[in-house]
Formats: sequence, structure tokens, C-alpha cells
Amino acid sequence: MDKRKKGSTTELRLMIVGNSGPSQFLLTNAILGREEFSKDTTCISESRKNIGELAGRRVAVINGPNMYNNVISGAKRKRELRRSKCLCIPGPHAFLVAFDMENISLNDLRAPKLLRKRFGRHCMRRCMVLLAYDGNLEGAALEKKVQKTDWYLRELIEKYNGRYHVFSKSWRDRSKDRELLQKIERMVASLGGGFFTSSTFQKAEDFVKKEEKRLRRQRSAEIEKAWTELEKHIEEDKDVYSGNSGAEIRAKAEMDNGWLRTSLARGLGIGFAIGAIMGALVGSIEGPGGMVLYGIMGGAVGGSAGGTAHVAIKHMEDRVAPPARLNFNSIFINRFFASRP
Repeated sequence: MDKRKKGSTTELRLMIVGNSGPSQFLLTNAILGREEFSKDTTCISESRKNIGELAGRRVAVINGPNMYNNVISGAKRKRELRRSKCLCIPGPHAFLVAFDMENISLNDLRAPKLLRKRFGRHCMRRCMVLLAYDGNLEGAALEKKVQKTDWYLRELIEKYNGRYHVFSKSWRDRSKDRELLQKIERMVASLGGGFFTSSTFQKAEDFVKKEEKRLRRQRSAEIEKAWTELEKHIEEDKDVYSGNSGAEIRAKAEMDNGWLRTSLARGLGIGFAIGAIMGALVGSIEGPGGMVLYGIMGGAVGGSAGGTAHVAIKHMEDRVAPPARLNFNSIFINRFFASRP
């Protein structure tokens, strides 16, 4: 069954099929222009999808296990066939069936039957033979070998309605990229420009959409949970930061505040006055000059000590009950003058 959808040609989906050996993997490298598979790869156990460009056209290349692969079990072969269909939904634009030009056998003539069994009876309309070669044959000599020399090749190509293309086993040879793309596009255009689909491809698409919805719901729940955890950690960090900031602010306030600065100023003033008086009294022994000199010195020393003492005294007063408070400044001055003759 063919599906005709506008815009479906934006990406060209190519299902690569191989009989045995490395041909289909060499073809994938040749289409993408890079080594996705080593030259020694002859089979894969799990289907793969690679995205790239062929002559400037975006392509999706899907590889599955070889048709005649007896290494994996029948159950796994069926699972990988389903996987390859899931990777190619909603359906391939072309089936490229790869063979080694130098190693065509009678067994390869059975390939069309296996293809119809795997993908549906109408898939042959979208099949093209891809022949890998490694040599110096070019142009007419290459065409002669394909069309006239090997009857196996002629028989094989006829089963695919005469559609074929020869590609180099070296992925670095890009000389035939444009020719291959044009052949594929002409085949697709002749069938209406759409892609191939069948009941199994439709079933694969249904299961993929169902799984996609489930994963989206799961991912949405995971995102919501992650966001909740993130918000929780942000709130915890905010509390820690606020606590640390509050402690820092309190410590700074204890060391530097208006009351402390006022008390210090008062202490300096009182200390200076007391120091000056004491200095003057001591200096009176040496006469008027001594009174001035010692008065200045006593004022400086007393001011410094008084500032500190006043703050300390104020704290001490705050710790004593109101009735028991003493005026230490007055007692100190009175006792000093009372001791004088």
C-alpha cells in the first residue's frame, strides 16, 4: 500500500536490506558518506537507524539483520523485524536491497519472496537492487558486466523491474551520490511521491505513538518531581542563607551601633575631664606650668580610659537592679577630693 502525503519527501526514509555478508552495511556507509559500520561487519543483532545526507537530501537509513542470518533465533529475528519497522514509521520511501556484484548466487534469487513475506506483497514496487563493487570497472565495462556477462545478475535485476544501481565499497567515493538520489526520487515520484505502508507498519506506528504518550506522561511526572525537589532545596538554602545573614547582621550591630558610639563619646568627655583635673592637681606641685602640662596629659589618658570605662560601666549598670544602681563617676570624684588636704 502506498501513502501519498505532502511533505513526506522532506526526509527520505530508506530501508536497507541485505542477504548475507557486509553489502548492506557498506551501502549504508556509502549513502551517509561516513563509516557507521566497519568494513568487516557482516551482521548486526539489533536494528539501527542513522540520519545523514545524500547529495544534499536529508535521509534516514534503517538497517536490520540480514535476511539469511541464522545466528540469531527465530523469535529474536521477528522482534528485530518489528524494531526495524518501528524505526522507519510511518513507512519507507524505498527498499534498497544490497548484493555483492562478485558474489551473486541462486539463493539470492529468493530474496523477493522473503521481502514480500516481511514487508507486504506490494513492497516490490519500491525495491531497487544495489550492487557493491570493488575494482576499476567504469562506464561501459561496468554496464556490460551487469547486463550481458552474468546471467545471475540479469535475472536478479529483472525481478526488481530492472531498477538497479552500482556503488563503490569505499564510502569515500562520492562520485555517484547524485545519480543514486535521482534514481530513488524518480522511483518514488512514479508512485505518487508518498511512502510505503502496510498493516504491520500501521500497527508499529500505533504502538510507537502509545509508547510515546506513556513516556511523555512519565517524563512529565519526573520533571514535576524534580522541580518540587529543586524548590525544596532552594527554600532550604534560602533559610540557611537568611540565618547566616541574620547572625552576621547581629554581630555587626553589637560591635557598631548608635548607643555604643554615644556612650563612647560620653566616656571620652568624662574621662578627659577627670584626667585633666587629676593631671592639674599633680602638676600643681611644680607650679602653674606643671598644672597645664599635666592637665593636658591627664586629659588625654583619662579620655581614652574613660571612654572604655563608661561603656563597661553602662553594661554593668544594666545588669544591676534599679534600686542598687551606683553613680561610679560621682563616687570616684568625691573620694578623690575628700582625700586631698
